Amino acid sequence: MQTRGYGAHWAYANLTESNTVTDVTPPRANATWTQLIRDPKHGALPLLLLVLTTTSGVIDAVSILGLGRVFVANMTGNIVFIGFAIAAVPGFSLAASVAALGGFLIGAFIGGTMVDAFGKHRGLLLRNACSLECVLVAVALVVTTTADDDKGRGAKVAVAALCAVAMGIQNTAARRIAVPDLTTTVLTMTLTGIAADVRKSGVATITRRVLAVLTMFAGAVAGALLVLHTRLAWALALALFLLAVVTAAAALLSRRPAAWQDG
Repeated sequence: MQTRGYGAHWAYANLTESNTVTDVTPPRANATWTQLIRDPKHGALPLLLLVLTTTSGVIDAVSILGLGRVFVANMTGNIVFIGFAIAAVPGFSLAASVAALGGFLIGAFIGGTMVDAFGKHRGLLLRNACSLECVLVAVALVVTTTADDDKGRGAKVAVAALCAVAMGIQNTAARRIAVPDLTTTVLTMTLTGIAADVRKSGVATITRRVLAVLTMFAGAVAGALLVLHTRLAWALALALFLLAVVTAAAALLSRRPAAWQDG
């Protein structure tokens, strides 16, 4: 009787242990995608920042292909372009590049002011930053559609400056929101992380980094196709639409308190 009791107890213990092991099986692969929308730490911010990364790709396609080889989102490339323009390399606009650099710094200053005011609530910071970006890109769109051929060069410089101010605001806001690997404008460190940390990074981290690259790529392709086969205004209209989507989503998500909002 004691032997059978011990055996039954042993069998029950093993069954319990087996059930416990079953309960801690690794999460399904689609959990990685769920984190883009319902991440306990960041909420839907990763998804919204990926949309902004797409926007950056569109706007840089506009600036490089339509405004005289100038970066408005990536100031590393723009500094190089200014050097090319000073060296009198054909096809590079010194006026547009300098206007973009100055506009970006002004945008970063404005963004810093917004961070001071709204940085403790990441949802409101994103909403307000994107709202101001919408205004700037809308003005750039109006300038593009109303400029005549005689004022084309001046209009391009103005559009470059306006878009650069918007990108400076976006870059500063994304820096404060601080979702890892989602700066929305620069991919150098993201690509470095993909290659350097591939052996020790989790699936969620690698997925986020790869999506940042793919969304920037998709935005650049879409922007280039619109600039080359339609009008510059259509590419700016796409950027404005994406910014409006992020603004509306951030506003809706900020209506109820949530842990991810805390800065």
